[in-house]
Amino acid sequence: MSAEAPAASSPGGRAARLARRAGSSLGYALGLPFLLLLAWGIWSSLSPQIFFPDPLTILRAFVDTWIGPSFVVDVLPSLARLAIAIVVSIVIGIAAGALIGSIRWLRELLEPTLEFFRAIPPPVLIPVAMLLLGITDEMKLVVIVAGAIWPILLNTIEGVRATDAVVLDTARSFRLSRAERIRFLVLPAASPRIMAGVRQSLSIALILMVISEMFASSSGLGYRIVYFQRNYLIAEMWSGILLLGLVGVLLAAAFTLVERRVLRWYHGITEVERG
Repeated sequence: MSAEAPAASSPGGRAARLARRAGSSLGYALGLPFLLLLAWGIWSSLSPQIFFPDPLTILRAFVDTWIGPSFVVDVLPSLARLAIAIVVSIVIGIAAGALIGSIRWLRELLEPTLEFFRAIPPPVLIPVAMLLLGITDEMKLVVIVAGAIWPILLNTIEGVRATDAVVLDTARSFRLSRAERIRFLVLPAASPRIMAGVRQSLSIALILMVISEMFASSSGLGYRIVYFQRNYLIAEMWSGILLLGLVGVLLAAAFTLVERRVLRWYHGITEVERG
């Protein structure tokens, strides 16, 4: 046996492999953003237009604009509206989706109506919501939920419908109630589809948050970006776009952590099947 085998399986060897793997993952994660920033810097230095400031100018504007009172006035209210709308969409989408997906006649009754409302672009509801609710936080929440709820609702319905019939028949033989079947069997089996719907809803909610603030608001990230654009504060405008991108990255990272915890059993099964 080679002398290198024990060394490779030693704690020091495993630590070295983990370190190399972490360094490689970090390099992949940061390599493309670095190249994009480099390309942006070259483009801004060669372009005669003032609408593409260099990255350092945008970074200085980011610090001056968002590290201070604007964070409390604009960023925190936007994030609060976004978080509330996501939670409401998840709760209503899963509850309604589980109910509709488990009752066939209810699904057949509601399916045409759901398809009709799903086809309506949520931004067109902003004028209606303004008439009914005024320029308020409730109006923005309604607009965000009206768009973010659909991926969760539809994925929940399909996930519930795809539950193994044998499992349901077994649950009935043990005389589990409908609520118990949904809670302990149907929703766990549908959770991969539900989490896929939640992932889609996060990006939709972020987009609708910005749009609702651009059209009808006196504060928030969307409002502030439009304000900078109208006053030709170009670097500040780009800093707001940069902040939105960072919010999206943080949302994706938080979702990944939650997904790994919720779907730990599912990923374990797929790993076993692959192995």
